[in-house]
Amino acid sequence: MNRKRQIILYILLGVVILLPYVGFVVIQNWYSNKVDEIKCARFIVVDKTQMTLTLFDYQGENLMSVPIACGKALGNKQKRGDMRTPEGVFHVESIEDASNWTHDFGDGLGEIEGAYGPFFIRLACPNHKGIGIHGTHLPESIGTRASEGCIRIDNNDLSQLVKEVHPGMVVAILPSVEDVVENEKLINK
Repeated sequence: MNRKRQIILYILLGVVILLPYVGFVVIQNWYSNKVDEIKCARFIVVDKTQMTLTLFDYQGENLMSVPIACGKALGNKQKRGDMRTPEGVFHVESIEDASNWTHDFGDGLGEIEGAYGPFFIRLACPNHKGIGIHGTHLPESIGTRASEGCIRIDNNDLSQLVKEVHPGMVVAILPSVEDVVENEKLINK
C-alpha cells in the first residue's frame, strides 16, 4: 500500500513540476504565432493623384509601388456605370482567377478576352458591386483614367501583388484634388 501511495505521490509531484513548463511552452508558441501574424500584416493605398498602388507592411514600409489606371470620370463613385472609382477605406473580399474572364467595353469590339488579366482582387465596397483591382489587356492604359471604376495594374505587377494579398486586407483609395472638386460639385447639385 505504501508503495502505491509513493508512486501516486511521485506522479502528482511530476505533474505539478512539469505542468508550468508545458504551459510556458504552449503560451510561448501561441505568442510567437501572433507576432508572426502581425509581421505579415499589410495594407494597400491607392492614390488617384499619383496614380499609384502601394503595398505597405505593418510598420509603414513600402513593399511595392506600381502605376495604376482608375475610373474615367472624376469624383467618388455614386452609382453603377458612372465610370468613377470609389474613394474610402475598404477591404479585400476575395481573390479570383480571372484568366478566362471576358468583358464588352461597349466600343463595338465585342467581348475582349483577358480584359481583367490573370486575377481579380474583389473589394468589399458598400453599395457598389464588381469593384476590384485587376490586370488589363491594354497595358498602355496604365497611368491614365481609363477604367469603368476598377483599379487596373500591369498583369506582371498583379501576379506579384496577389502573393501578398489576403481576404480582409485593408485597401484605402485616396482622391485626387480634381476628385475632391468634382465631389463638391456633386454634393452641391
